[in-house]
Amino acid sequence: MPETRQAFAEEVGRLETAALGGLDLVIATLGRALEALDTQDVELAELVIADDDRIDGRYLEVHQGVLTLLATQAPVATDLRTVAALLHVIKHVERMGDQAVNIAKLIPLTGHDPPVDQEILAAVDRMGELATSEARQAKQAFELRDVALAEDLVRQDEEVNRLNREVFQMTVRRGGEDCDRLEWAMTMVMVARALERVGDNAVDIGEQVAFVVTGLFREFSDASHPKPI
Repeated sequence: MPETRQAFAEEVGRLETAALGGLDLVIATLGRALEALDTQDVELAELVIADDDRIDGRYLEVHQGVLTLLATQAPVATDLRTVAALLHVIKHVERMGDQAVNIAKLIPLTGHDPPVDQEILAAVDRMGELATSEARQAKQAFELRDVALAEDLVRQDEEVNRLNREVFQMTVRRGGEDCDRLEWAMTMVMVARALERVGDNAVDIGEQVAFVVTGLFREFSDASHPKPI
């Protein structure tokens, strides 16, 4: 392999490692945000917010690296698809980090020892587990260039979407109950929405796997034609 070609391949590999490593940062940050939610730990929530600088820094590193590579190396074929896909991957990583921060920012709003509805909290916790699993699977699918594994993200995401609707419906049903409990439940609706967006971004990363492998971009699910509830 010519020296310039080897250097190019090494740089693409470094950028891919950095971008997918961003998913590890998201998984850790999301885990802390969910822990803070369950324990009403405001200090931990503040750490999640402060730690977002690491994910933003990773975004800037990969984004600038990809732009430099495109400007200096003019990659073609599969290499171009990979480099272009990494721009999308790191964008979705940064957005997932923002959603974890959004969850953390909501925690102080619920107050000390809020009137927790265990049914709603259980649904939100399950959404957190699934969204975290999606992030892990999106990383694995990209590493392995496994289109089937990427497409399987839709299966998990459908459950996340279902639970998101359930959290909203449970909150509506509790509309005539205690105002403090209703306020807490409305906050959980916003948490559920943030987790739903994490799942959507994981699916978007999966779509980039299919693009890299096949050269064709396609959406795994058509949001403009949703399935009946």
